[in-house]
Amino acid sequence: MRELSLDDIESLAVGAWVLGTGGGGNPYLPLLNMRALYKEGRRVRLMDAADLADDDWVGTVANMGAPLVGQERLTDSLTLARAVSVMERHLGRRFQALMSMEIGGANGVRPFMAAAHLDRPVVDSDTMGRAYPEAQMTSVSVGGLVPYPLTAVDVRGFESIVHRVPTWKWLERVARKICVEYGSVAATCQPPRTGAEVKQWGIHGTTTKAIAIGRAVRDAQRRHEDPIAALLSVEPGKRLFTGKVLDVARRATEGFLRGVVRLDGLDDCRGSAMSINFQNEWVVAWRDEQPLAMTPDLICVLDSVSGEAVGSETIRYGQRVTVIALPPPAVFLSPRGLEFVGPRAFGYDIDFRSVFDA
Repeated sequence: MRELSLDDIESLAVGAWVLGTGGGGNPYLPLLNMRALYKEGRRVRLMDAADLADDDWVGTVANMGAPLVGQERLTDSLTLARAVSVMERHLGRRFQALMSMEIGGANGVRPFMAAAHLDRPVVDSDTMGRAYPEAQMTSVSVGGLVPYPLTAVDVRGFESIVHRVPTWKWLERVARKICVEYGSVAATCQPPRTGAEVKQWGIHGTTTKAIAIGRAVRDAQRRHEDPIAALLSVEPGKRLFTGKVLDVARRATEGFLRGVVRLDGLDDCRGSAMSINFQNEWVVAWRDEQPLAMTPDLICVLDSVSGEAVGSETIRYGQRVTVIALPPPAVFLSPRGLEFVGPRAFGYDIDFRSVFDA
């Protein structure tokens, strides 16, 4: 177990935004929360999943909703802590630690916001290894673990509990309806996990990975070097495309941000075009109308100058961006994993083909 410095948190925000693959929410606002909490003297700790006892209980923290709405309706750290406390009261148990549902985007930082108030360590694991838009798109869902209960709260005092559902997809449907009624954003404590379950089905080392990515990008920025090359020196990714944003069409619907972004090629991609469909996160990237990259491969859109991620809610006309791919967690490459997070899970009649198989 180690205490994270504020510089670690700064790097975490940058790296989690990259791993967000366009979604998970912009980490800048959670980062501001963490800066304020550290200024108050609060600190957070990171622990390895291997150090959990099998019968420990772990609370899984995340915001649910459309990223665009999350920029307008700000979530504070006390609201996230309340989602955890509501779950503890419902269970009649105390969590020994907290964990990210998804390391991607703001949700990679939010567990630390709750942990700063509740004085619990955060496990260096999550259930996605990135960000995905729906509750069933997790390693614990692939593992067939119990899909309930879930708590959802917001700043106005609303508190809801999904006590029991038959499947993970039903958890998504019911919780999403609650989230939409809240205004398309809610702080949640996802179905609790035991230490044994986290060790077996968690995706491990993801907070450390995000910090390493963020540190590489930030160090390159300070040295005036290529931050994207620095990122690819610490992660085994591939450059896919460099271009300028020509058009963005997006809409907030059913608690998601959906749409498509179109890019015109620059540099060695001049004369070529790319479009990327998204549901909060980037789902399928098409080059010259042919599918090039698709979930569960991580499609990451980065600012070509700063190397920092660009989200589906913040991408805009005229931006110069570089699209890269990062390899997915192995659990999602299994036939069952692809059922939950492959292209067909998002409605695309495409057989998954990894850019890393070429």
